[in-house]
Amino acid sequence: MTRVSDTQGPTRNPAGDAMLSKEGLPDWLDPVVRAVETVRPTQLSRFLPPADGAGRQSAVLILFGDGTREGEDGHSPELLLMERAGSLRSHPGQPAFPGGALDPEDGDPRGDGPLRAALREAEEETGLDPSGVQLFGVLPKLYIPVSGFVVTPVLAWWREPSPVGVVDPAETARVFKVPVSDLTDPANRVTTVHPSGHRGPAFLVESALVWGFTAGIIDRLLHFAGWERPWDREKQVPLDWRA
Repeated sequence: MTRVSDTQGPTRNPAGDAMLSKEGLPDWLDPVVRAVETVRPTQLSRFLPPADGAGRQSAVLILFGDGTREGEDGHSPELLLMERAGSLRSHPGQPAFPGGALDPEDGDPRGDGPLRAALREAEEETGLDPSGVQLFGVLPKLYIPVSGFVVTPVLAWWREPSPVGVVDPAETARVFKVPVSDLTDPANRVTTVHPSGHRGPAFLVESALVWGFTAGIIDRLLHFAGWERPWDREKQVPLDWRA
């Protein structure tokens, strides 16, 4: 079972000892913590895990850092993202949160498994040191129909930042950080339109178009954390059939 530590001080989290703790989080993360505690699956996506249990269990790490750019209130929170290699079979070339499928050694998908998988995959894909990452929340499991993944979004604070970058070019094209202020900037927000007719929120940041599952999660987090700013939903970016 996932262990939650709200009363004890935070401990270092090697990937083999994943745990949740809200102790010592910065105040600016309070709206995110409240959102995680109250949001319902249907408020995040219309694509929910199949009732028959089908789908490949996976996890992503939504890692918030304090940032390095000076903001109006003294800090500029940021999110860690990566761009998937163009040769990958699933979601090639797309910006995404670090993450991937659970391995047997990660443990129970209904317990600690997604926490361990999120940290392990993030280390493998970006080279971050998981011991400096404090996991503080888990969103409801969601579903990606095109690839059949059942995804557990795991939220974390980068308590002790470490160097990151491409570990395996066959898996990751680049690793980058996006200031939350850029994600909330209406000038960077667009709606993607797939030839199938599907429309979804997207972000034009760091020379990348962040769309699909990743953009949907960011959009909902900004909304329920109260960070969202009004933006023009009619500003569209078309996708092609390869997307």
